[in-house]
Amino acid sequence: MSVRKDNYTVDIGDMRIKYKDKSETFTEDNLISKEPIGQFKAWFEEVCNTPQILEPNAMFLATATRDGVPSLRAVLLKGFGTEGFKFYTNYDSRKGHELAENPHVALTFYWEALRRSVRIEGIAKKTSAEDSDRYFQSRPYANQIGSMSSKQSSVIASRQTLIVKERELLAKFPEGQVKRPDCWGGYLVVPHVVEFWQGQSDRLHDRIRFRRTKPNEKIDNILVHKGENGWVYERLSP
Repeated sequence: MSVRKDNYTVDIGDMRIKYKDKSETFTEDNLISKEPIGQFKAWFEEVCNTPQILEPNAMFLATATRDGVPSLRAVLLKGFGTEGFKFYTNYDSRKGHELAENPHVALTFYWEALRRSVRIEGIAKKTSAEDSDRYFQSRPYANQIGSMSSKQSSVIASRQTLIVKERELLAKFPEGQVKRPDCWGGYLVVPHVVEFWQGQSDRLHDRIRFRRTKPNEKIDNILVHKGENGWVYERLSP
């Protein structure tokens, strides 16, 4: 195959893999919990026990500027529960600045080996300084130094810039004496929508969405089903 370097198009329309078959659907009867955190916990535990999935807690975080210009990157989930989903980062990074302007975020997990995905929409808020301190001190020494070495998202001349800064910090801060930088800490994403997706080979994918109830909403238990803890759930077309 020859490709012109100035202008070309690559057609990959035939690239596809087999997902679940009709005997492995995800229906409302398969829900472990009638609220999304319990359902997420059940799926996450299965993911953690799937050897092919090396980073079960890898997720994509979407943020946007005040004007709605989006950006997306991979981060690591570091905790979850009824309050929300937690991750840590540099507050002075691009995502940190965007979160300061616009706290509306989206998270996506994709676990290819299980043909499953979870989408989360919510509001991100900073965790307490105590929480950030506690997690920072639990990190490996090299990771602590790395967090201090990088002004995340800023332009630098070369990798050597990072190496020099790292050497300076290693000499200045022995192991056990590294303090969390003020510009580094946690966020908690408080969800208002959580969607569970399971892929089907015929592309009639299963999608069950949990969301918070709307004011004066009538729940008919046909299209909209009453869940638990202020949640409802409904099936979406693929």
